Amino acid sequence: MAQGEKEIVVVSAASAVRDRGTVVISGLASDAHTWNLVYLQLLIEELGYDVVNLGPCVPDDVLVDECRRIDPVLLVIGSVNGHGCTDGLRVVARLRACPELAATPMVIGGKLTVSDENVERHARALAEAGFDAVFPDQSSDPADFTAFIASLPAASLSDASLSAASLPATSLPATSLPAAPLPALSAGRPE
Repeated sequence: MAQGEKEIVVVSAASAVRDRGTVVISGLASDAHTWNLVYLQLLIEELGYDVVNLGPCVPDDVLVDECRRIDPVLLVIGSVNGHGCTDGLRVVARLRACPELAATPMVIGGKLTVSDENVERHARALAEAGFDAVFPDQSSDPADFTAFIASLPAASLSDASLSAASLPATSLPATSLPAAPLPALSAGRPE
């Protein structure tokens, strides 16, 4: 650059806010649905996070290995096929058994069972097993999910990990479930 010339740096608004850390999004081993995961990715990227979308039919071993490799600030699991509770209980135990993932915030949502009965009981079971929040399609509001994600503290530049204990008090507790459906995690399409 010649003397007296000024350098102009263009930074997009999207790249300027992408400093909150990396979120991993995944389907479960038995769930082949993709649109819900793409929708979640777009939503979470709009909130300023980098996203690694592992896609559908992710084997438990792959999910654990990828989360260990990436060290995300949050893991989001979406279910559409109705086996989210069964698969979620199994995989969260494996994730929480890894010392490096024990404090990583993890949420699950969507169609958690093939029946619409006992939604709150299943949500409590998933929370007790290790999920920090549960967003069943029958009783969750998209605004609650968005508020949960937006309320996570930004990842520090030196340490991208986030302790579940540091989650803000405004997080949606899994046993306090609103009454509206959450299409972003379950129905496969936003309304």
